Amino acid sequence: MYKRIKSSINVLLLLSFFIPILSLAQQSIHTERQYLSGTSKDDTKTWDFFCSEGRNSGKWTKIEVPSCWEQQGFGAYNYGHDPMEDRAKEYGLYRHKFKVSKDWKGREIKIVLEGVMTDAEVKINGKRAGEIHQGSFYEFKYSISKLIHYGKENLLEIKVDKVSANESVNYAERKADFWVFGGIYRPVYLEAFPKENIERVAINAEMTGDISTDIFLHSNAAQYVTLELQDLKGNKLQDLPISKIEKSDAKWKLNTKAQNIQTWNPEQPNLYQLTFLLKDKKGKTLHQYNQRIGFRTVELRESDGVYVNGQRIKFKGVNRHSFHPESGRTTSKALSIEHVNMMKDMNMNAVRMSHYPPDVHFLEVCDSLGLFVIDELCTWHSPKLDTELSHKLVKELVVRDVNHPSILLWANGNETGWNTDLDDDYAIWDIQKREVIHPWNIFKKTNTLHYFRYHAFARDAYSQDKIYFPTEFLHGLYDGGHGAGLDDYWQQMWHMPLSAGGFLWDFADEAILRTDRDGELDTDGNHAADGIVGPYGEKEGSYYTIKEVWSPIYIEDRFIRDDFNGKFRIENRYHFTNLKECKLEAKWLLFDGPNGKNKSHILDQQQLEFPDLAPEQKGFFQVELPPNWQSAHALHLTAFDPYGKEIFTWSYPIQQANELEIEQTQTLNTKSKISWKKHGEEYHFKVGKMEYQFSAKNGILQKVKKEGHVIPLENGPILLGQNDAIDTIYIDKKDEKLKLITQFVATDKTPKWAAHVELSSDKISWTIHPNALLELEVEIKGKRIVQDYKGISFTFPETEVSGMKWLGDGPYRVWRNRLKGTRFQTWQNDYNNTITGVSGFEYPEFKGFYSNLYWAKIEGKNENGFTVYCHTPFTYLHMLTPENPPQDPKKKVSPVFPEGDISFLMNIPGIGSKFQQPETMGPQGHTENYFGNDDDPIRIHLTFDFNTQSPKI
Repeated sequence: MYKRIKSSINVLLLLSFFIPILSLAQQSIHTERQYLSGTSKDDTKTWDFFCSEGRNSGKWTKIEVPSCWEQQGFGAYNYGHDPMEDRAKEYGLYRHKFKVSKDWKGREIKIVLEGVMTDAEVKINGKRAGEIHQGSFYEFKYSISKLIHYGKENLLEIKVDKVSANESVNYAERKADFWVFGGIYRPVYLEAFPKENIERVAINAEMTGDISTDIFLHSNAAQYVTLELQDLKGNKLQDLPISKIEKSDAKWKLNTKAQNIQTWNPEQPNLYQLTFLLKDKKGKTLHQYNQRIGFRTVELRESDGVYVNGQRIKFKGVNRHSFHPESGRTTSKALSIEHVNMMKDMNMNAVRMSHYPPDVHFLEVCDSLGLFVIDELCTWHSPKLDTELSHKLVKELVVRDVNHPSILLWANGNETGWNTDLDDDYAIWDIQKREVIHPWNIFKKTNTLHYFRYHAFARDAYSQDKIYFPTEFLHGLYDGGHGAGLDDYWQQMWHMPLSAGGFLWDFADEAILRTDRDGELDTDGNHAADGIVGPYGEKEGSYYTIKEVWSPIYIEDRFIRDDFNGKFRIENRYHFTNLKECKLEAKWLLFDGPNGKNKSHILDQQQLEFPDLAPEQKGFFQVELPPNWQSAHALHLTAFDPYGKEIFTWSYPIQQANELEIEQTQTLNTKSKISWKKHGEEYHFKVGKMEYQFSAKNGILQKVKKEGHVIPLENGPILLGQNDAIDTIYIDKKDEKLKLITQFVATDKTPKWAAHVELSSDKISWTIHPNALLELEVEIKGKRIVQDYKGISFTFPETEVSGMKWLGDGPYRVWRNRLKGTRFQTWQNDYNNTITGVSGFEYPEFKGFYSNLYWAKIEGKNENGFTVYCHTPFTYLHMLTPENPPQDPKKKVSPVFPEGDISFLMNIPGIGSKFQQPETMGPQGHTENYFGNDDDPIRIHLTFDFNTQSPKI
């Protein structure tokens, strides 16, 4: 009995000895990761740190890793354009202690550094892990299995030189047009591989399901490999039979084919997991390696276009820096998701990495959410990057990123920084043999020249047979570029067969939060204020213009009139999606008036189906007209993509301004007797609680009082662009109303081409109503082509304005070449003094031009506001004059505003970009305006309400 018990105990002891080993053996087939730093800007670890120069230097202290050390209060700041003599040259010393499990002994251990600025020397327990790495934006790693103390404490030491010992690296990375930082700014971690392992794989998964792959091995025992196709949760979908295999000591090449797969594209970013099981001769799994893939085929067909899965595509793209205002180049996956979602929301389908490879998680998000990517080696103009070093950097770039289905092209540097000795390197490491481009160059099959003017679409040069896609165009600066001019450019790009679209510059303002200037947001003047969004993702007006212009559902512009039949012509501008997969919602809306609660009331609502239209096909859809549709104020059409996300909302006024607002202003029925007198050179009118004072010399409104309290709207209307003499001023009484009329002298400078035409004279007519409404009718003599403003203006002190509520297009201001992206409804904006891309970063900006005004309630600070109704269709409101940005020496993005504070205009200017005046960016940017017949005056008709109670709708 005792022997049996003892025997059982021995068996249990034996089993207890083997079970951990079996468990360990089971675990050892997987690659394990141990982070030594944090994983992102939002998850850091504290290391010991010494900074050699600048702030907090000369002593050992603490720092968060990953980070840019400037943002942690060390060293000094530099922008890439700073003179060499002004550049900071500090170095940093990092120390961190860590332990490695005894279970890792016998495995292959590597330390991985995802990004260090700029030169990095890595030591483990006092011994150098490998050669010094140079280049800020590349992942590098060392095998450190023999340097580790297993189960004991280890010391990691890293010396980081902010300025590289390789001068070509400094030219490529630190003299560029972006902020330059120092430090370990991306994560650091250990990887533990099984002793017999797959180091990495390179995969070409094509639209047909065909897969070719290179497997890079560290193994003497491996005999064969099996492949499984899984979903992203690890559920096996199918075993993949190997049709061909070629073996060498370090690399196996094999081919297989998956069945019934769904392809990857930005509109349907279908992803899979490809699992490799490395086996020995007994069938034991030595290593399991998982790689996420997407099936797609990329082709650049010469003198034809860029094709993905057999479909010719056009890039609707933007350039994007890896950047956050508080952490510099240290980012996070959450930030990558936020940025990609914003790009997708703008209906973009592509992003160019500017001007360096991004964080791994950004590419992962592009894969999963769907964006085409151009991945780029970091160079900047001349001189060229050192060839010997560049061979290493190209390898690091491609080896890390080779398996991302989102990447379509490699960019061998930027803007003359191309080292042509590297052009063939990409194919060495890229199993997919993706093509290489030279941004801002005509190279092989492509023309990617930057910042061409609109007329360059003529394409009469020797490059006219090249695939045409500028990797930078419409360089944003402050509020210029991006949306401004895009409609003109895109109309040409869309209809040019050899155009493959283009990329805007750039996504976000690179405004760094200066830790040495009490948290100031610094864009280095006009160098980094280039974004569609602000540093924290604040949406500027161009955001919504891009969203409309790049909508994959193109709805032909139209106006709704009494004979409207509900029919809209459309075009499917998707590349891979049939419009029948999208949804459409139609709303017939009524809006509250100036004293309402700023709500929209749905008169009728319809859920509609789009027609069966394949990509690039045209057709139409029909909106059902409800019985009372003509009483609605607007029709809104909202399109949703197959995932239920809004593509865009188009809006169409039902009634014109002269139809809707006359009815509104007539609802006041309070009547009082009007009294008036002339006092010197002034006319004084009094009606009810209101007093109006006009100049008897020119008919200009001089003062408004309500119960003795001044409402400071005055000095108007100034007739803009007119200087004719006054003929007469007189008062006319009609019914219970009084009119003050100013008649100007007709011009005596009739041009020869209009000698037969009797030109009209200007006229200002004020009507004082018994209900105290003040009506203004202005006639400005006709002129066919004008370059100055046509309209009228008043003064109203900016210091007295607190906000504005209006019915019209909004909520963003517009320019002549950036009218799209707004929506017609009631809006309310509080006053702000934002200078786009410079200060405030509060959007929408309050000051500027607003289109399609019906009425506006100007909110004063001391109950001194008023409401104005506009009865003239297509009138622009000029609401105060924004400050010009401080660094715009050639005034490309500083349009001249009309005199006065509040204006009612028939034309407004365009705005330029960093490198162009608006007139070189397309027809919409031209300064000439055509107003029709020479003898037909421009008429502006307004009604002002200064009463306590405004008309009710």
